[in-house]
Amino acid sequence: MGAGDFAERSQGFIENLTIQEIPRETAVAFIREYHYSKVIPRLCVYFLGIYHENQLTGVVELGWGTQPLQTIHKIFPQHELVTADYLEIGKMCFLPEMNHNQYFGSLALSTLIKWLRDNTGCLFLYTLADGIEGKCGYVYQASNFYYLGSFKTSVYRDSQTGEKIHPRSARILLEENARIDGVKKRHWLTHAFCEYKGIEKINGLMFRYIYPLTKEARQILRDYPCYVRNNYPKDHSLLFQKRVSNRVYETIQQPQFDKNTCRYNTQNYNR
Repeated sequence: MGAGDFAERSQGFIENLTIQEIPRETAVAFIREYHYSKVIPRLCVYFLGIYHENQLTGVVELGWGTQPLQTIHKIFPQHELVTADYLEIGKMCFLPEMNHNQYFGSLALSTLIKWLRDNTGCLFLYTLADGIEGKCGYVYQASNFYYLGSFKTSVYRDSQTGEKIHPRSARILLEENARIDGVKKRHWLTHAFCEYKGIEKINGLMFRYIYPLTKEARQILRDYPCYVRNNYPKDHSLLFQKRVSNRVYETIQQPQFDKNTCRYNTQNYNR
């Protein structure tokens, strides 16, 4: 397909895309069906449905992570921004057939950005690409987001079921670990406890992206030349490590997770 044909098809497609707020129950059911992570973030503001020719083809949940104010302060330390100045994509997923469409994701993001400009006073749309899941954020790169860099993160995996256990879902395990060790509190599961429970600790990267929604936001970004719209991470940027002893990790292939097992994540799943 030539560039002209692509542009023409894209224009026709996006004209048929609409976005609107939908009931939480509808969005959660869609996310549980099609997103690799079934746990819904706590700080949700909007549940949006993306429709193509009146068919629900995607869902976006917008809100914040666990430390909203700290996040925006870390991104823009030279400016006194507040939580209300941005929204974060907590969950975004599409029908499987749309994932195979080479331009649907970018067009959905374009529709989302227009909706945010029309319906909110936010300066920025912020998001993360989960490198542990092998995602570099290609859809954000194609949509011309600014790349903010990466940071290392950790998850646990049940070696028997393959369940991915986010550290925030490990409260009961942390309490058990602390009791066994005779301490008041544990912030991370120890290697000895993980061996006892058959749990692996895996390191990977998270890739950060942001999109300016206003002229003011674009002006703010000029003060941070390290945030770029090029030099994006690719597959070779991915990192996968498994803990093999106390504070010792070895490089591994991309880990696989069972997306349908929900034993340790039950509390967050039900909430």
